[in-house]
Amino acid sequence: MFDIKETDKKYVANTYNRFPVEIVEGKGALMYDKDGKRYIDMGTGIGVTAFGINDDKWTEAVCDQLKKVQHTSNLYYTEPCARLAKLLCEKTGYKKVFFGNSGAEANECAIKIARKYAQEKKGEDYYTIITLKNSFHGRTLTTLSATGQDHFHKLFNPLTPGFVHAEANNFEELKKLALENKTAGIIMEAVQGEGGVNPLDADFVKKTAEFAKENDIILIMDEVQTGNGRTGKLYGYMNFDIIPDVVTTAKGLGGGLPIGAVLMSEKVENVLGFGDHGSTFGGNPVCCAGAISVIERIDEELLSDVRKKSEYIFDELQNADGVESVTGMGLMIGIKTKKPAGEVVKECMEKGVLCLTAKDKVRLLPPLNIPMDLLKEAIDTIKSSLE
Repeated sequence: MFDIKETDKKYVANTYNRFPVEIVEGKGALMYDKDGKRYIDMGTGIGVTAFGINDDKWTEAVCDQLKKVQHTSNLYYTEPCARLAKLLCEKTGYKKVFFGNSGAEANECAIKIARKYAQEKKGEDYYTIITLKNSFHGRTLTTLSATGQDHFHKLFNPLTPGFVHAEANNFEELKKLALENKTAGIIMEAVQGEGGVNPLDADFVKKTAEFAKENDIILIMDEVQTGNGRTGKLYGYMNFDIIPDVVTTAKGLGGGLPIGAVLMSEKVENVLGFGDHGSTFGGNPVCCAGAISVIERIDEELLSDVRKKSEYIFDELQNADGVESVTGMGLMIGIKTKKPAGEVVKECMEKGVLCLTAKDKVRLLPPLNIPMDLLKEAIDTIKSSLE
């Protein structure tokens, strides 16, 4: 008999501390393990399966494309790539899109855009990128350098040079760093997800956007986790009434297939020229077909429902026994619990609800369209696990 846990332990690199659950199938917000146990999915693969597991429209779009062509290089045109780029631009007002495979790749591309723009406009020594402490931007060496959490940096030095980190919500410190360094760009997350599900202050975001514009610094919003409806807006920056120069996204965009995207404003739409960047699998027609089925369905009706469900979760948990605080935005929520977050997640799992952690918090990233009865059941289970 094939023992998946032993085989995984023997042959897969030891980079994940997996939960003792083997998922074999699911539908919507429900997943089932090999023993048939039912789980309510409050994690969506860390914000990926935006419309849940085995979503009919997504599956149909992906399978239809698989029957035509599963891949061709970017030396040729494919309809899903062009259609998805058009859809994203029309929904956001951005002018051009670059497709890669992941959020880290999207952020790498954005950094290249900021540096090329600054060096062409101001000189070769304008390359510094300012990010925020407690941020997370990826696990490649460069996006790890951009990540403002020291514990991710250990054992991987020397990191890519040219990154400095400002305290989140401290505009004066960010401004000081920008003036002390020859700055090409600033990268921010609307909500610091891996950093503890902490939304940025609106005043800080607006001041930073104004400062970047005044000083011709490229403002990049990392929407890898906050994008594609997760915060109750199509993209998280839309909650702050700003227009960044570059927006990066991934995770929920593909609905379960690997895809990243970089949205470029008119200011930077032509910064990257022929040969400046590329990706073998970027714009893959199957991934793009899946993403089209996701983006087409993120309308105001869905977003309004996301905000209502968010309000329900906050109302239920903010004053619940065993809760110290609730943070987040939309259906991206962090719960600071009196019990260790890991213990809460373990107890929820035993009771049939799958949650995540982010630092010392329980993290919730349910499907955007999770039925209200399942959401209520999940929240009741979480509350019962806090005592």
